Amino acid sequence: MASPARALHFGVASREEMLLHRADARSGGLYDGYGVEVTGYPAGWSVAAARAAITADAILLRPLLDDADPAVRIDAANALATACDHDGAVRAAFRVRFDIEQDPTVRAALLLAVAEATRAHPPPPTTAWLEEQWQEATQVPEARLAAAIGWLCLTDDPAPDGLRAAVDDLATDARVRSMDTLPWMAAVGGSEERGLRRCIREMLHPGQAEPVGQDDTWAPWTPASR
Repeated sequence: MASPARALHFGVASREEMLLHRADARSGGLYDGYGVEVTGYPAGWSVAAARAAITADAILLRPLLDDADPAVRIDAANALATACDHDGAVRAAFRVRFDIEQDPTVRAALLLAVAEATRAHPPPPTTAWLEEQWQEATQVPEARLAAAIGWLCLTDDPAPDGLRAAVDDLATDARVRSMDTLPWMAAVGGSEERGLRRCIREMLHPGQAEPVGQDDTWAPWTPASR
């Protein structure tokens, strides 16, 4: 359900577009930038329906944030991040889980989920909280990287030197690979570039060229594209 609730999010890694919930097609233009389904109906209708279903069943999904399996906790956060959260109940559940979560990758998932839900219903304190998380030296690196991405998506302010330095220091090849298990990073990545690397390039180095063969179906096979 989380995938159809996020139309046009594959490969999107810019500050302007990542984690963005576009408006319901019925509240704006007919197509709302989503295009058209093979049925001929506006794709925005499918997105609205998926989000409505997740919102209606959020009370069933929230307990999965405490599941024994880290993968289930990540998937629950990924789905709940698309729910309508006008009262802040979903974000509150993310924060409660974050306070007790021990798994570094799940902590990163919860921060990305908070940022996504906040982008749809922005309260200013969340941006400041995410800033605290990427600045906190005792925080696990995966969470600091996720908080940095979330902060960049929620603000138009120039990236501080401290954020750039932290990201450069923390984004090791091993950590980039481990964060590919996050649905957000998996959706962003392409054949020649992992998701976190693409986020860093587009958000912090927008003038940098894409790697050769990026998203090119006919590019020569290399071990990196396996």
